[in-house]
Amino acid sequence: MAAPTDRRSRGAMVEAAARAYLLAQGLRDIAANALFRYGELDLVMLDPGGREACVVFVEVRYRRSHAYGGGAASVDAGKRRKLVRAAQGFLATHRAYADAPCRFDVIEADGDPESPQLHWLRDAFRADEV
Repeated sequence: MAAPTDRRSRGAMVEAAARAYLLAQGLRDIAANALFRYGELDLVMLDPGGREACVVFVEVRYRRSHAYGGGAASVDAGKRRKLVRAAQGFLATHRAYADAPCRFDVIEADGDPESPQLHWLRDAFRADEV
């Protein structure tokens, strides 16, 4: 199968790979591609580990190469602010998770979008840092 040239198709494949990887690591689905006024949340998952379950907002970043830095480097201060605002919107509309601990993770992906290399950065940034 030829590699997709459409950016949206590549993004969907990489996000599906990231989701499958996180599910295999024990996280559970809550939402995907959740749109809010300030931005989109690629994946919202529940990490049941630890003392209490944690809501995880996952930003998936794909880069064909590291020439301009990895995917995490592209999650700059402006992007982090948008993600925090979108997460606040999510929590406001999903009251069942409003009091749960939360964290922001980044999945860096590179290589072939059909089977990308994934690197999971847990707790990549904190809401109180933006």
